[in-house]
Amino acid sequence: AMTDFIFMVKDSSYMFVTGPDVVKTVTNEVVTQDELGGAVTHTTKSGVADLALENDIETLLRTRDFFDFLPLSNREDPPVLPTHQGLDHDESLDTLIPDSANKPYDMHELIRKVCDEGNFFEIQPKHAANIVCGFGRVEGHTVGIVANQPMVQAGVLDIASSKKAGRFVRFCDAFNIPIVTFVDVPGFLPGTAQEHNGIIKNGAKLLFAYAEAT
Repeated sequence: AMTDFIFMVKDSSYMFVTGPDVVKTVTNEVVTQDELGGAVTHTTKSGVADLALENDIETLLRTRDFFDFLPLSNREDPPVLPTHQGLDHDESLDTLIPDSANKPYDMHELIRKVCDEGNFFEIQPKHAANIVCGFGRVEGHTVGIVANQPMVQAGVLDIASSKKAGRFVRFCDAFNIPIVTFVDVPGFLPGTAQEHNGIIKNGAKLLFAYAEAT
C-alpha cells in the first residue's frame, strides 16, 4: 500500500513514465510535459500527486504544516499541540444539514467547525472531490478526517473516491492517527463505466481499509 504523499510545484515539476517525445513516437499523440505529467494533471486527473502549489516557498511551508500533524515514526504517537479553542457547542452546526435530502451542503464547513482553530489540511482537494480527506486536530490531537461531500456528485462513492479514501485511511492507520468519519452518502455510483473499470474491486479497497484499521 502506498503511504507516501507528493506535493508538486505548478509549471516546474513533472512526473511521467514516458515523456512527450516517446508518446508522440508510439501513439502519435501530441502532448506537452505539463499536460502529460504536470502538477495540475496529477492532482486532478490521475490522483498521483496530492497538492499542486504555486512555487517552491509555498511548497516548503505546506510541507512543514503537513509534518506537524505526523509522529516522527510509526512507533510513536502523533504530536499533541496546545489549543485555545474551547469545547463549546457551535450552534450553527444544528442547522447545517438541510431539511430536504435533495439539498446539498458543504462538508468543509462542518469539518472546520469541528477542528481546533478551524485548521484543516486537506489532501487531494481537486481529485475525487466527492470525498474529503485530510488532517485536523481535536483537543490538540491529530486526527485523520474522511467525509463524503454532498456538494460534489451528491457525495456518491466511485472508483476514484474509494481509492483516494482507502489510501488515506491506510496511511492514518500506519501512523497511529485516529480516523474521524462524517458519513452522508447515497451509495456507490451506478453505470457501465464504473462496473467495467472494477468498482467491485476498487470500492472494496475502502471498506477493507476501514475493517483493517486499528
